[in-house]
Amino acid sequence: MNKLYKKSELGFSLFLIIDYIVFYSAAEILSKRIGVEKSLTFVFTFIFSISLLYWINKNGLKEKYGLTSPQISAKRLLYYIPLVLIASVNLWFGIRLNYSPVETLLYVLTMFCVGFLEEIIARGFIFKALEKDNAKRAIIISSVAFGVAHIFNMFNGSGMELLANILQVFYAIAVGFLFVTLFYKTKSLLPSIICHGILNALSAFANVEAATTEVQVFSTLALIVLSAGYSFYLFRKV
Repeated sequence: MNKLYKKSELGFSLFLIIDYIVFYSAAEILSKRIGVEKSLTFVFTFIFSISLLYWINKNGLKEKYGLTSPQISAKRLLYYIPLVLIASVNLWFGIRLNYSPVETLLYVLTMFCVGFLEEIIARGFIFKALEKDNAKRAIIISSVAFGVAHIFNMFNGSGMELLANILQVFYAIAVGFLFVTLFYKTKSLLPSIICHGILNALSAFANVEAATTEVQVFSTLALIVLSAGYSFYLFRKV
């Protein structure tokens, strides 16, 4: 890993993305065949997270990749209220238990690992690799790449429908833009990792029966507006 990283940080990032997508998809499919939601997916994401965290710490890269406290006060960041609203989107239309207790626990734990992995890869490695040439372009590319990568949810065994997946791509780009802007301004990925993990984890309790086309479109637009508004504030005021 060290040789590839030293040779090309971007190449290293692409290697991580491919590994993540391939093995996550395989784990999702196998978990469904076993009959226990997220059973193998949790094992994979947990091991991947611990391994990556160990490698980052061993090589003294925690500060570079934002695994430190934000350098800007919570007050100047509006006490992260926009992030709280974004993280709670899956509870806006009611709460229900969508899985068995064991599956719910596995789902929540998996989603926190996913939040860490996707942030450290998309906002950490990819953004930092591209930032050297042009920070603004790096923000755009890493955001779009993060959103487009969600297209694979149609094929990885998650069971996501076409409309939901298309909407997810759009709001993932918007939220991704916000998260990378937050990292760029605060030098910390921790707020984004926490928000991303909670956002994903709470989908285990989303009222899927209320997820009509209108509700999905409204939620997507709300996320885009929140993300765009907070990003604009960060650029102008922070």
